[in-house]
Amino acid sequence: MRYQFLLFIGLFVGTFLNAQKISDPSIFTKIITARSLQTHLNIIAGDEMEGRDTPSPGLEKAADYIIEQFKKAGVLPGNNGSYRQTFSLGKDSVTGMSLKIDDANFSAYDDFAPAMFMPPQVDLHFSEYIFVGYGIVDEKQNDYAGVDVKGKLVIFLNGEPQGYKSAQTGRNAPASLFNKIKKAMEKGAAAILIIREDLPSRLSNFSRYQMISDGAANNRFAMTVPTFYINENVVRRVSGYDLSTVKNAIGTEVSIPMVEQADISLSYKTDVSKKEVSNVIGIVEGSDKKDEYVIITAHYDHVGKDLDGKIYYGADDDGSGTVSVMEMANAFAKAKKAGKGPRRTVIFMTVCGEEKGLWGSEYYSSNPVYPLDKTSADLNIDMIGRIGDEYIKSKDSANYVYVIGDDRLSTDLAPILNDANNRYLRLKLDRKYNDPNDHERFYYRSDHYNFAKKGVPVIFFFNGVHPDYHKPTDTVDKINFELMAKRAQLVFNTAWEIANRNEMLKRDLKLQ
Repeated sequence: MRYQFLLFIGLFVGTFLNAQKISDPSIFTKIITARSLQTHLNIIAGDEMEGRDTPSPGLEKAADYIIEQFKKAGVLPGNNGSYRQTFSLGKDSVTGMSLKIDDANFSAYDDFAPAMFMPPQVDLHFSEYIFVGYGIVDEKQNDYAGVDVKGKLVIFLNGEPQGYKSAQTGRNAPASLFNKIKKAMEKGAAAILIIREDLPSRLSNFSRYQMISDGAANNRFAMTVPTFYINENVVRRVSGYDLSTVKNAIGTEVSIPMVEQADISLSYKTDVSKKEVSNVIGIVEGSDKKDEYVIITAHYDHVGKDLDGKIYYGADDDGSGTVSVMEMANAFAKAKKAGKGPRRTVIFMTVCGEEKGLWGSEYYSSNPVYPLDKTSADLNIDMIGRIGDEYIKSKDSANYVYVIGDDRLSTDLAPILNDANNRYLRLKLDRKYNDPNDHERFYYRSDHYNFAKKGVPVIFFFNGVHPDYHKPTDTVDKINFELMAKRAQLVFNTAWEIANRNEMLKRDLKLQ
């Protein structure tokens, strides 16, 4: 009996001590160093990557480098034997475009231009158009009152009338261009002409790829109704008046909506070229809870080069997050090799197309490789290598990080982060931008949000903005690698706690 009792105590103590070792990430946290981060960032944000535009040869070189480092670390491919999750982009090349009103032929980009998103082919004829002023519908005015525009050509002015105010602001503002186009579409317009002072250039319209992958929510702003801009040249030729006269006449000499007879022809044709780009996914497989997941994300793309060939290096945005994910993957892989691996599978994903509209994370969240209902959290890193404007002169300038979203979907998440920070790093966790009324709306502006929309608890780690944001001067020499290492270590320690706790995080709060 005594032997059995002692054996039981020995097993219990051994199990307890082993659990204690697993719960302490300190030895593996030290793998993430300022020196290793700098080595990787010199490559990711170097000349050869050419700013990592989506798509571009530089982006592909960056993906290859990340994959190479995952392989060296022993991080497994995360997408059915591949490190890549590939999706398609498309770009329109215009092969023909015309606008004729009565006997007047107008010139593309001198008189009219297509909106950014168009159907691939348009060939329409109208015997009348309907002018609806500014095209606003809100709680006080309805510029479509008394007219049916279904199947008709609708024309409205860009902007809003002088003195206009609405109770709805921001994304819901009735006078925003997107909402005015959306309203015309809802009312059944067959085509839309928007009167605008300055036309967009040919380059701004047709140098941009868009995500066309089926399965993901394709471009959320895509217009299914042909939409063109026209300028004062067209207004003057058709009406005989200049633009300011037309604006001043609305509500006085001109009542809207106004139906006018005219013989109008619109045509537009494009060819679509396609490119493929990839999210890069690696995993460190868990032990007893390997079918549950923790995901760590950063975007490895930036904005490429300008027309003069000047490189936008994106060292902080988001080279800092990319190399931090690589080093965390290395640390978890080392822990696994030492027999101290995570209980849950940890996914390390660098996504592309963030700068174009959160494409990569949108694609993954719509086509998840691993079930999102089994994904305990997404820890997203987007810019952690610099000191933001608000901390330049602060006593905490080398010891802070902004955290966003940790209390939005789970009451478990903020306490875990706080505990990990208090035990290991003691950074100042600044939640200024976590305020639901944050006018910068950072919570909605990086890849974590596509996970949050699907119910996955998230934290966004961020250093704040600085003068080099989205400029060629966002370079490696301006990175504070010691501070960056501490921030990456905090993310690692937080991921460690989530990956090794007994239960997945509760999802007990509604998406805000």
